[in-house]
Amino acid sequence: MSQPPTLSAAQIPSERLLLRTTLHEADREALIELSTDPEVRAHLGGPQPRHEVEQRLDTRLATGATTSPGSYVIADNTTDQVIGTLMLARRATDRPGHVTEDGEELELGYVLRRSAWGAGFAFEAATAALRAAAHELPDQPVLIVTQTANKRSLKLAARLGFRPVSTFEEFDAEQTLCTAPLSTFRT
Repeated sequence: MSQPPTLSAAQIPSERLLLRTTLHEADREALIELSTDPEVRAHLGGPQPRHEVEQRLDTRLATGATTSPGSYVIADNTTDQVIGTLMLARRATDRPGHVTEDGEELELGYVLRRSAWGAGFAFEAATAALRAAAHELPDQPVLIVTQTANKRSLKLAARLGFRPVSTFEEFDAEQTLCTAPLSTFRT
């Protein structure tokens, strides 16, 4: 069975940001910071060891692109400095948290550097990606799954128009599953 399509755009611009699939050597330290910062990773399983992050990242930098469909670097559109990452990809059917029988719904995830928190960048990046997807893909449910303890992420999900539909345990923590139809992001 073939996997349903994901967003194919290589770049998605917004007012202040550029979502891009290409990786640059200049992105390296910011991307390492995203995976090793204890505060950024507080609801994502904790910080990862720097040497492991460097190994994975160096492999991806060698190819010059993010590794999976729907994965983007969020960059400032003036300086091209990395602000964070965004993923709009298919949720694996073997993981809990689905709203359709077949699974493989689109799932939105994002992570921002601490220095970018509170400026509306996650909302802007998510809105840009969801709008691009709404114009490219058929209407379907989109998911956001976040630790229930991550109140900032739940607040952002609500601001984007997602509504909580269930909770479940994964990664030794309660997760909240939120959903919205992709068509609501068509403008």
